[in-house]
Amino acid sequence: MFPIDRSSPIALSKQIEAQLRHMVESRALPGGAKLPSIRQLATQLEVSTNTVVVAYDRLVAAGVIDSHGMAGFFACAPKEAGSVVPDEVALEAGEEQEPVWLAQQANDQRAGILLASSGALPPTWLQDAVPASAVQRGLARSAAGMASRCPPQGLPELREHIALLLRGIGMAFDAGHILTTFGATHAIDLICRSFLQPGDTVLVEDPGYFLMFGRLRQDGIRLVPIKRRPDGLDLDELEAACREHRPRLLFVQTALHNPTGWSSSAANLHKVLMLAKQHGFLIAEDDVHGHFQHGHSTRLAALAGLDGVIYYSSFCKALSPALRMGYLAAAPALLKVLMRTKIHTIMTMPALNEYVLLEVLRAGNLRKHLDRMQRKIMAARNASTQQLSEAGVRFEQPGDAGIFLWGTMPEGLDVDLLVQDAYRNNILLMRGAAFSANDTPNQHIRFNVAFSQHPRLSSYLRERLQAVAGARTSLARASGAARPVGG
Repeated sequence: MFPIDRSSPIALSKQIEAQLRHMVESRALPGGAKLPSIRQLATQLEVSTNTVVVAYDRLVAAGVIDSHGMAGFFACAPKEAGSVVPDEVALEAGEEQEPVWLAQQANDQRAGILLASSGALPPTWLQDAVPASAVQRGLARSAAGMASRCPPQGLPELREHIALLLRGIGMAFDAGHILTTFGATHAIDLICRSFLQPGDTVLVEDPGYFLMFGRLRQDGIRLVPIKRRPDGLDLDELEAACREHRPRLLFVQTALHNPTGWSSSAANLHKVLMLAKQHGFLIAEDDVHGHFQHGHSTRLAALAGLDGVIYYSSFCKALSPALRMGYLAAAPALLKVLMRTKIHTIMTMPALNEYVLLEVLRAGNLRKHLDRMQRKIMAARNASTQQLSEAGVRFEQPGDAGIFLWGTMPEGLDVDLLVQDAYRNNILLMRGAAFSANDTPNQHIRFNVAFSQHPRLSSYLRERLQAVAGARTSLARASGAARPVGG
């Protein structure tokens, strides 16, 4: 069929693979043509059947040939030159602020796009957080290697280390209160599946976590937004909503709120707990961004001792998005329900992910890593705040830490049009209305400080905002000139 060179340093299986690949791509073997059987080709080339098996397996994996079971192997039609596989679903022009699309853009990490409103840190900031040695040690720690299974609640030793982390920020929960998850999004899904039914009312923050709103509506949940203030939820609105709507659950971020960066006061949280007790609703406390906070702030879970509070967090943003590891903590009665839901939906977590995270926590480097992150974030906050302020963005109530700045754009500026124009200029911005359950218009934009310190963003905004200011000045002058004398 073709010659092979036994004196070549190239392995015989790779020579066979290369020859067959060339024959298919040059159409010497047209699409659909049947290849010799493994035994036939081994006999023709005077090699072992295993050598042919290796070559065929590689070609099947590469899509060059196809296996039809007992019928044998067949050549695949080569792809046309220039043909590409679409990497995303095309959206209509009016869908540019659709939350799922925004999340996709932030995670696709397309070249040339400045992710100025992203919810994550740049990959370069995290690439050394989980060393390759931790992956190797994690795999070696499991006696069954890649055949290892993970307990549905999570590896006991990993949960012990997570409990140690929680005790360090004032939450004295033991490992029995903890359930591992695929990050915070998975924790939210488990809570929704476990405790909500179509028609239930759920209280959410406004502004709040934008992906949650669609997730809840998909299940037929009625959302009641509660205004978020710098010190926490608007207590008057919360109390009125409790009396009128009899909510089943409240989702709240108490530390370094997304998108504003604000943290709730202890007094505010005490009142929230009192209202939850009085009106009988559960609280789901999101602490995803708490890793980026200097010192400690009060958490609802600590005040309540997990009585009526489900606490959840994640290592995805602060440590590694590749591991997709998070956890939740709850009282035993609630945790049993959540674990049953986890078993029904995904059975358990990948053991390798949990072993690797365990190695990272055992090594004791997380605290040093978070300290480095906090210093870098603070430097980026200072640089971004200065540059964006000089460009014309206002920060009336900036948070004191974390990756987000909640910037106010000048009156008269159409934020929707600005965001669309920014995307055409390869800058991804998120308008404030995207963080409202009712899509309520406002003049805010969420900025990620790690990306927003880039001069390209401040230069773009300065040009656009100066144009708006100039138009307003011209309009004011024209209005003044048209005013009657003595009027």
